[in-house]
Amino acid sequence: MIDGKRVLGVVPARGGSKGLPGKNVLTVRSRPLLDWTVKAAQASQYIDRTVLSSDDDDIIAVARACGCDVPFRRPAALASDTAGSVDVVLHALEQVPGYDVVVLLQPTSPLRSSSDIDAACERLASTGAPACVSVTAVEMVPYWMYFINAQSALEPVVELPTAVARRQDLPPVYTLNGAVYVAHVDWLRRTGSFVTRETVAQVMPRERSIDIDTIEDFEAFRTAITEESHE
Repeated sequence: MIDGKRVLGVVPARGGSKGLPGKNVLTVRSRPLLDWTVKAAQASQYIDRTVLSSDDDDIIAVARACGCDVPFRRPAALASDTAGSVDVVLHALEQVPGYDVVVLLQPTSPLRSSSDIDAACERLASTGAPACVSVTAVEMVPYWMYFINAQSALEPVVELPTAVARRQDLPPVYTLNGAVYVAHVDWLRRTGSFVTRETVAQVMPRERSIDIDTIEDFEAFRTAITEESHE
């Protein structure tokens, strides 16, 4: 609970991943990928309840073994490649009513910590914004990126700020890292998106911003965990 508002954590984990089959239950240091997110959610000082949204028997069994609440099964229509994450969250809120704030926590961001979750919730509360999402700084900024037009000429993706000639003088640019999405439930139902011009950002370091979609991403996660354990 934060500012007297009840907070629901939703962990979406469907079966049938194309980029990395079975990724949600792959293990690192004897822990399924899913468990890293479940434990971070359970350690949050603001999340009152964490539930899994899944259509897959194996994932549901693993989630329960990890101590995650699984009060419903996600319908097949919301488990396709084209189903949106907001629709999944709104379905979860229908199944588990009575919450004022919802936190979407994707299992593909296993290095996100409970402190990252809490920082995003605090940013939501302190700014009075309707939503907060986690971001991380990017190395390749769009000011040095170009389209190639039909005449093979370069067209800037974003116009370079006036009087800026050096890369180090450019303003920082951030990207969504997929780790934490927080929103007031009524606002999310009304807008259908976590990200609008009203959304505020919580910056996370790049080392905790890994987003697993491929075997290469998973191996990078495994390496990061192995290096951390030897420090």
